[in-house]
Amino acid sequence: MRMYSARPGAGRYRPVLERLSVPTAGTVALLGGGALALGLGALRELHSGPLPFLGYLVLCGVVGRRSRPGAAPLIGLAAWLCCNVFAEHGHGELGWAGPWPEAGHYAMFTATALLAALPAALPRRTVRVSRLRFDGPRFDGPRFDDPRFDGRR
Repeated sequence: MRMYSARPGAGRYRPVLERLSVPTAGTVALLGGGALALGLGALRELHSGPLPFLGYLVLCGVVGRRSRPGAAPLIGLAAWLCCNVFAEHGHGELGWAGPWPEAGHYAMFTATALLAALPAALPRRTVRVSRLRFDGPRFDGPRFDDPRFDGRR
């Protein structure tokens, strides 16, 4: 069953985008990274270069677009792992190029997933709240809460 939403006054219906949970998004990113490695292997591009890095950045954007913003670190970790193991160092070995290059790659993958997930997570419209004013009958006599009131209490 597919859910639809419509804005008041709009004539068209749009499908509701259901967000992936954090563990599901990590699993999809890990499986997508493996599938991307197979595709890069068929193109003979499993080496350290710009095409595999851009491919994994696009993967982070696609998975991040369908996920919650809290899943961005897990998506970035899955993309970094697949890119490091299959594209950069090859032969399914996890290599280490030092803390700064690896942290930079992880930050780029995470930031891409987060930036893709944020626009759909923002509220679509602000809710305006105004105070209700009661315009009931007015009392023309002296007010009892007025400090100048000298009458009976």
